Amino acid sequence: MAGIRLIVGLGNPGAEYTRTRHNAGFWFIDALALGAGLRFGLESKLFGETAKISIGGQTVWLLRPATFMNASGKSITAALRYWKIEPEEMLVVHDELDLPPGTARLKFDGGHGGQNGLRDTIRLLGHGKFHRLRIGIGHPGHKDHVTPWVLGRPGAADEAMILRAIGDAADVLPQVVSGSFADAMTRLHTPRTP
Repeated sequence: MAGIRLIVGLGNPGAEYTRTRHNAGFWFIDALALGAGLRFGLESKLFGETAKISIGGQTVWLLRPATFMNASGKSITAALRYWKIEPEEMLVVHDELDLPPGTARLKFDGGHGGQNGLRDTIRLLGHGKFHRLRIGIGHPGHKDHVTPWVLGRPGAADEAMILRAIGDAADVLPQVVSGSFADAMTRLHTPRTP
């Protein structure tokens, strides 16, 4: 299977959303850019901010859609077309209610699971055949509490766990980018020994 040429972090733009759970995708690519000393530049034709990073010796585009979450697909499809990248060469990083904080999981294909950024992307692509990195944010326990939960900021303990999962996922990115998905999944999905 082809490697990864584009990593997209999903989130909502604007200072009021900066450290919210729903912006876990932004947290991830911001951490990558910070670690590499990169700055994002606005690309109006791609409806987002972009940066170019080297991971495991390969050049990869980073994309932070400047649209709101539920219109993420507009930015993603524009970037795929502009850079002539196939959807299966893309990794979309997003928050995941069904995983506890501290957990990150790789996945290929599938539905959107109620995640609006994925929903819009799948709608515009006509399929879900792309890689996802799911960053666990936990579930508030009742569906009526989901919106304030995802748009809220995690407590200190949860934030530390989310950041740990982001670090663990970043550690396997060289394998992901090179197309060694099975190796990356084995490393990321094996519980760490306490």
